[in-house]
Amino acid sequence: MQERRLVRFLDDIKDKASAVYLLGDIFDFWYEWRYVVPKGYTRLLGKISELTDNGVEVHFFTGNHDIWAYHYFESECGMIIHREPTTIELYDKVFFLAHGDGLGDPSKNFKLIRYIFHNRTCQWMFNTIHPRWSMWFGLTWAKQSRKKRKDGMEPPYMGEDNEHLVLYTKEYMQSHPDIDFFIYGHRHIELDLMLSQKTRMLILGDWITQFTYAVFDGEHLFMENYIEGESNP
Repeated sequence: MQERRLVRFLDDIKDKASAVYLLGDIFDFWYEWRYVVPKGYTRLLGKISELTDNGVEVHFFTGNHDIWAYHYFESECGMIIHREPTTIELYDKVFFLAHGDGLGDPSKNFKLIRYIFHNRTCQWMFNTIHPRWSMWFGLTWAKQSRKKRKDGMEPPYMGEDNEHLVLYTKEYMQSHPDIDFFIYGHRHIELDLMLSQKTRMLILGDWITQFTYAVFDGEHLFMENYIEGESNP
């Protein structure tokens, strides 16, 4: 259901958007081999390809569920892949865009898992496992990760003094005062926070239950909820 709804959203904006930024965790688990890619997602990838064929830039930020996107999205779908936080300028406004995993999180367990996921040797070893078993493992891991959370949901907003992405942003903006907007995914909560008279931070929610997104019209940045037949992205 979520995939079809996202496809309908992209279809709604295909003639309006000049660029689309997907901030990671678009898939529960994505891993691509040299000659094999995961089953499914054909509607989504086909719609993204339609956008890029029509000149719409689609930027894909790898998240902790889809780190292992290598060349397929670029060569087959025309997407621009970002593996690290990126700063861009749009209409005289400066944006810091990132998925958000690993930014400000002090957890040693999380850092260890992230290191393993990003390690080239570990990726090569995983690559030697037949997709029948490695995809099962990855999808099962993602499912179990959600089950560990209460009601399968992310913890609610923890406040400015405890939210890792907020703490990271406050520290980063001290040495980068030119940035107007910090925008993240990862946390699966919706947050719109003014950190100074100039600097605003957004966490975009998700497309599992919230169907939220941000739109920049060249002057103003809005947080929106996609309601089919009513939204004007």
